[in-house]
Amino acid sequence: MRSPLGMACAILLTIFILTGVFAPLLAPYDPLQLNLDDRLQAPAIHHWFGTDELGRDILSRCIFGARISLSVAMSVVILSLFLGLLIGSLAGFYGGWLDTVLNVYLINAFMAIPGILLAIAFVAFSGPGFRNLVAALSLTMWTGFARLVRAQVAAAAQMEYVEAARALGASDLRIIVRHILPNVLQPVLVQAALALATAVLAEATLSFLGLGTPPPAPSWGNMLNDARSHLFDSPHMVIFPALSVMICVVAFNFLGDILRDTADPRRKVRRSLPVEA
Repeated sequence: MRSPLGMACAILLTIFILTGVFAPLLAPYDPLQLNLDDRLQAPAIHHWFGTDELGRDILSRCIFGARISLSVAMSVVILSLFLGLLIGSLAGFYGGWLDTVLNVYLINAFMAIPGILLAIAFVAFSGPGFRNLVAALSLTMWTGFARLVRAQVAAAAQMEYVEAARALGASDLRIIVRHILPNVLQPVLVQAALALATAVLAEATLSFLGLGTPPPAPSWGNMLNDARSHLFDSPHMVIFPALSVMICVVAFNFLGDILRDTADPRRKVRRSLPVEA
């Protein structure tokens, strides 16, 4: 609330989310409707963002693209967060050989493979589609959450309130769920905001390569893929979906940075200290 930039990013992201939710009500045209008589029209009063090579309204496709791209991004982050919380909590709480297996071998093995190559290989093997795309991107993103959760849980497990709960006879599951996780969620949620930006960009990348949601679904990456052959004669086909991706990714990144600054007490102390002349 104190940061104008944070409020602006929150408003932008709210607009994107509401646009995706109410896409059928907001889109002026059917995003799949063909009209070859109006193909490759420049932005005008009837088509604010112009039309593509099949005469489809680009504004309507951008609106529905928000629904697909944000649905994929949020699904990826939720699934990655669940896996990261599960594996990171087990590794950080129990330590020992379990930590060695999960952290040293499993997490490092996934982190050693470039994420985009792993996602491309998974989608190429299993086929394009919403579920396969979410699964592929989740395989590349859960490791960051797991590493963060492991470090936070390992530190929290040594605190006095955990020892008190254990002395009162609380089970390990209750200690993790009721006492540790609520105290380590703040940095995890900051990481989730930054991960949403990565997921939006990764979805657009895979869709641009033809490995995302199959056409004619109007995702932003598919729209950029369709516009490659008209980059110079109809640049509006590239400009508007590219701007949608850029604004959404930048807003998530700025929001994540602001949340991180707000959650870090050391930054608050620095800001409150008087500046010496």
